[in-house]
Amino acid sequence: MGLYKYINETWKQPKKNLGALWQQRLIKFRREPAVLRVEKPTRIDKARTLGYKAKQGIVMARVRVPKGGRERAHDLAGRRPKRSGLKRFTPKKSRQLIAEERVAKKYPNLELLNSYFVSEDGQHLWYEAILLDKNHPAIQSDRTLGWICGPANTGRVFRGLTSAGKKSRGLVRSKGIGVEKMRPSLRANKNRGK
Repeated sequence: MGLYKYINETWKQPKKNLGALWQQRLIKFRREPAVLRVEKPTRIDKARTLGYKAKQGIVMARVRVPKGGRERAHDLAGRRPKRSGLKRFTPKKSRQLIAEERVAKKYPNLELLNSYFVSEDGQHLWYEAILLDKNHPAIQSDRTLGWICGPANTGRVFRGLTSAGKKSRGLVRSKGIGVEKMRPSLRANKNRGK
């Protein structure tokens, strides 16, 4: 096996395989700001799979998002409890998509390519995002990354065009077919069989 294969095997059970390093990283991550630019990826194998290259114009950022439901503060008078948002008030977006949107807002001059899971504890999830500078000559002349410089790819994270966004929209990759809508849709069939 090559180096990346060993790294990939380690990250299948990171808490067990990394041991003390996992705990040290969590202590460090908790003290950092919610969105932080990092020099190089924590998971080089996953970053390279998603399009990362060690060249100018590519920026890495680590994002922290909270876990758990999105319950509102309780209104004490004049409202029906059913409408107060105390039960089952969760976002339709995944945590990864929320993390991607937060990075894109922090760095408006960069375009988000993709993101991947890095770590988690009882309260938070951490993701690392790969960002590209569309105006950098090294990105514009790159054969594999140059497509992102076109005007059609502006703000792609907010339109659900990243991997996490497509998954939240119900688009799945079928073998040999490409991206296709998941049928039957969950929304159309939620009350089926009742």
